[in-house]
Amino acid sequence: MNIYQHYSFDLWLTLIKSNPLFKQERTRFFYDHFNQHQKTQEEVGRIFRRVDLLCNAINEKTGGNIDAEEMYLMVISEMNDYSNAFGNIDLAALYQEMDALVLKYLPVIYCSETVRTLRRIKESPDRTVSLLSNTAFIKGSTLRRVLQELELEQYFDFQLYSDETGMSKPNKKMFRLMLDNVAAVRKDPALPLSNIIHIGDNIKADIDGAQVAGIHTLLVNSNNQCISSLVN
Repeated sequence: MNIYQHYSFDLWLTLIKSNPLFKQERTRFFYDHFNQHQKTQEEVGRIFRRVDLLCNAINEKTGGNIDAEEMYLMVISEMNDYSNAFGNIDLAALYQEMDALVLKYLPVIYCSETVRTLRRIKESPDRTVSLLSNTAFIKGSTLRRVLQELELEQYFDFQLYSDETGMSKPNKKMFRLMLDNVAAVRKDPALPLSNIIHIGDNIKADIDGAQVAGIHTLLVNSNNQCISSLVN
């Protein structure tokens, strides 16, 4: 087991995963409110998945960030045969509805080892921990509240989200921003890159991006490797 001084974590499918009830209720909400062309609930769910995959691929390619409101408009457009009649949509109110749904149907902690591993890492006062997460339909501001509700916030010295930075992994600038924050939090601009590791489930966004930035990596969950290997 290698001991690092800073641990950077991805969030989705690394530390938490979606509550299936949230996606069901989100689909039902759009089916009830934006469905002029009478798509089935199953098709609305598939549209959400297509938009999610498309925007994720674009963000990974460009290194930028497509905002949640834009993604919701893309869903509404495809639901209505690619109509762009958005004039009557109150985007702020729509996101408030989605924010409330996320907090009602909270994401769940990924596995039984998640909290134990974070706690073990933070046992040493010389170790710092952060989040480096791409966002999609759920904004960083909502995810910060989710982590409070799940009692995970206490384990992180800082959190960075793509909708707040305007950059998405694997953009090297996103990892550079993380390293700048590490230096500021630790008050140590000379911390060697060899003492920093990024952990995530996505080979392109997490592993390739971190390696280009010159830091160690650990691929988890998508390859049956658990984050507990960090402390075992």
